[in-house]
Amino acid sequence: FITLLYVEQLDIPVDEIVKLDANENPYGPPEAVFKALAQSKFPHIYPDPESRRLRAQLSLDCGIPADNILVGCGADELIDLLLRIVLEPGDFIVNTPPTFGMYAFDCAINAGRVIDIPRGEAPGFKINVRGIQEAVREYKPKVLFLTSPNNPDGSIIDPEDIDELLKLPVLVILDEAYIEFCNSQESRMPDVLQHDNLVVLRTFSKRAGLAGIRIGYGAVPLWLMNYCWRVKQPYNVSVLAEEAACAALESKEYLQRVKDLLVEERGRLFSKLEQFSSLTPYPSNSNFILTKVTGDAAE
Repeated sequence: FITLLYVEQLDIPVDEIVKLDANENPYGPPEAVFKALAQSKFPHIYPDPESRRLRAQLSLDCGIPADNILVGCGADELIDLLLRIVLEPGDFIVNTPPTFGMYAFDCAINAGRVIDIPRGEAPGFKINVRGIQEAVREYKPKVLFLTSPNNPDGSIIDPEDIDELLKLPVLVILDEAYIEFCNSQESRMPDVLQHDNLVVLRTFSKRAGLAGIRIGYGAVPLWLMNYCWRVKQPYNVSVLAEEAACAALESKEYLQRVKDLLVEERGRLFSKLEQFSSLTPYPSNSNFILTKVTGDAAE
């Protein structure tokens, strides 16, 4: 729909528009998703408020109990939900910019305050573990947001750094929206079973091409799940969103093939960008590449 708006506004054929602003999956969802949506029989009935069918499939996919899995209208909803649960007006969160903008946004609308502990210089964008530790001691924040692979640079956080930060008295929310495109690290979702202060967020937007349907999920410790069930909207995941996500999970070969294609294209594009003297691309573990422009665009 958004692409059609561009067509109308710019008077450009739809097949000539290359949309890159939101890191969407250009291959789209599996064919099984379209079939599931076309064959949906109960759009007139309210959805299961606990999304039990999807959570059961995610349990098999992620290797953790369904009781530890929460599903939402995109991972964005879960970020807001978690902050509504743990923040009181004036409470702090720790952010590690440059990173995903929704953490600070949702903190603000929940009357919280942000402590920024900037990442290191490019190309590593390494998080400042000592700075985070000092901020936690001084400000006693309720939440620490970590993103790996990070948006907007695609860097990953060393597992040892995450382990060290999990020792702090703060809820660590680890955003793994792009973890499927990282060949060097596995998801930390199973670690939620060992750490009561860890939440791991994932999404169907990137790997499954369901960004427009809005479906995300998270691994949450049981004590916090109890509050999530109390606070979340009863019908936050639509019938169609749950059916689409289940169909995507059943299309494992397609998801793997598309992931491999995107990783291959990432490498090809990186090599091409390196050929321009005015561009400095940074290594990425996601489906995008951050590039520094050092020359004049007119040149």
